[in-house]
Amino acid sequence: MSAGVGRIVLGLHGSEAVFSEMSSAYPLKLLSPRIEQQNVSVVYILSYGGGLVGGDRIELGVEVQEGAVLVMLSQGSTKVFKSRPGQRLSDVSQGTSSDAITTQIMDVTIDYRGMLFLLPDPVTCFASARYNQIQTFRLKGAANAVVLDWITSGRRSLGEEWDFSRYYSVNEIWSNDERVAKDITLLEEQEPADPPLSQRTLADTLAPYSCYATLLMYGPLVQSTIRPISGEYANISVFKHSTPPDLLWSFSLVREGRGCVVRIAAKETEDVRNWLGERLRPLERILGSDVYHQAFG
Repeated sequence: MSAGVGRIVLGLHGSEAVFSEMSSAYPLKLLSPRIEQQNVSVVYILSYGGGLVGGDRIELGVEVQEGAVLVMLSQGSTKVFKSRPGQRLSDVSQGTSSDAITTQIMDVTIDYRGMLFLLPDPVTCFASARYNQIQTFRLKGAANAVVLDWITSGRRSLGEEWDFSRYYSVNEIWSNDERVAKDITLLEEQEPADPPLSQRTLADTLAPYSCYATLLMYGPLVQSTIRPISGEYANISVFKHSTPPDLLWSFSLVREGRGCVVRIAAKETEDVRNWLGERLRPLERILGSDVYHQAFG
């Protein structure tokens, strides 16, 4: 198996979710603890060495078969370094360029009545890191997906707030071979102007918020979750703030209300986690309380 390649295939055997395949190669690691909830399995997406570095490439293929529910989590944020901490770049790159991009690609197929929850902790890009992420979700029939994609500003305690070079993320949802949602996030430090002008840095642009999140939901089983969020958003009054609020969010329906996109910005990561934990509470009946609390604390 090539480096960084993984595959997950989850199906049902009676009322029990069973993996017919789960494999991975360094630096990717997959772990699945036993849980009690019927039809549901959990996989933790991990990386060796405490994070990913420039030049690392992860390719993960996932298949959720009919009626199965797969929950994909991580343990702590996905840390992206320019080079391995504590080592010289020349010791670890083995010829990799110092500005090499870290890449993660995920391709997911969800069969009829299957469901995917992709609920990792946020990505944290350290100083000068470059990161690309491309995630594609192919839903068949009455399949369902809940996808969370979020990023923090970095190590604020070390003065590395929005100090990375590039973060590029693409999420696409396809339903029966029709693309129903595509969300792209590009955060990139601009090249210095010549001559120097009053150029805004990435940190200037994104301040005062230190966490940005995108939540995509689609399918019949998420309708009871989408409706109250939609109603709450419709009742928001628009007015000027004397100071930026601690958390801002927006909401958009897609494909005649069959799905939605929610975008959130907050000063603290835990504010985003708490907001999501409250609004996604109807999904606890599918995940079970133990798994739900693993995802949202």
